Amino acid sequence: MQVPPFDLTEQLHQLGEALEDAVLQVLRSGQYIGGATIARFEQQFAEAVGTPHAIGCNSGTDALVLALRGLGIGEGDEVITSSFSFFATAEAISAVGATPVFVDVEESTYLIDLDRIEAAITPATKAVMPVHLFGRPVDMERLGAIAAAHDLLLIEDCAQATGASWAGRPVGSWGDAGCFSFFPTKNLGGAGDGGAVTCRDPALAARIRELAVHGMPRRYLHTSLGYNSRLDAMQAAVLSVKLPHLAGWVEQRRQLATTYRSELADLQGLMLPAEGPSGHSWNQFVVRVPRCPSAEAGCGGGCVPSSDSATYGLPESCCRDWLKQALAEAGVNTIIYYPIPIHRQPAYAELGYGPGSLPITERLTAEVLSLPIFPELSAAQQATVTAVMRQLVTQPLSLAS
Repeated sequence: MQVPPFDLTEQLHQLGEALEDAVLQVLRSGQYIGGATIARFEQQFAEAVGTPHAIGCNSGTDALVLALRGLGIGEGDEVITSSFSFFATAEAISAVGATPVFVDVEESTYLIDLDRIEAAITPATKAVMPVHLFGRPVDMERLGAIAAAHDLLLIEDCAQATGASWAGRPVGSWGDAGCFSFFPTKNLGGAGDGGAVTCRDPALAARIRELAVHGMPRRYLHTSLGYNSRLDAMQAAVLSVKLPHLAGWVEQRRQLATTYRSELADLQGLMLPAEGPSGHSWNQFVVRVPRCPSAEAGCGGGCVPSSDSATYGLPESCCRDWLKQALAEAGVNTIIYYPIPIHRQPAYAELGYGPGSLPITERLTAEVLSLPIFPELSAAQQATVTAVMRQLVTQPLSLAS
């Protein structure tokens, strides 16, 4: 059995007729940009997140850029964020002329370490951008208190966490703005790129709407240099069909995560992700491979460190890479999120983050491996994953360094 890391086949089978009808209605309407379909989805999504406003845009990356621009962040400003994330988190900060300031993450959660944020604050710090990575929410009550104490803006990167919540309140409703991605692999995915910004402030919502359409508050009046970043009606129609299913899909992800944690708990060659708060939405199930998982292979017995290790001054990732290859040969396909942290990317060399500057982040990038998880993953598919893992992870070693 081949097990993919993500598969939309069954979801399309279940929703195909409704999706086709929704898209056909848009085609017949001739209203492909803006209009009632967009307005309806934005209202539905705002209600789901618990904010008065949601503004659709063409990607999660643009959602970040629009939020930053809308909040007045630009040249000379610093934004504190995590390096253990997709590149767009920092790229958006740089795109508006500001500078990302990277803080290390917690080893147990993979999330920005709240104990380190205040030490990173300087007179130039304008905002904090937490990343709800892999669907696990940051402690927004505590982070909100830190931001308020230092008069900082709070922008939530919710790209991987649609449907997640902290203390019963959805992510994207805590900060000054919440930024979402509707990339097809996300918890709520479209049929292509798409994104949204959520907020409470009507003036900010209006500003973001203008920026998303060439800085244009009304037709052919341009008050600023903006972007062509609109969510199109086709995507909005698809997302409106899918949105009512989001809560159920997130619950299925939680059940899959519970099964993984139960079935793999005794494998001492692995470190499993912490269960997390009840609002964890499990966009990914990310294990860590800190030691060679096979007694037969063994480091030095066939494991070859990734070239990224030497090139970017990162810890060796031979053990994780060996397991990934062995799983693939057995039909279980996995993904590494992320092999090179943002602060060690060539694009950010000028910031001067050398090897070991964020030691936990760098260690995680050498050890993490994402197992297949999506709502339609069948019991048989998951059983295959756990069975193959149990065959490969045979080394009964203590994880103590």
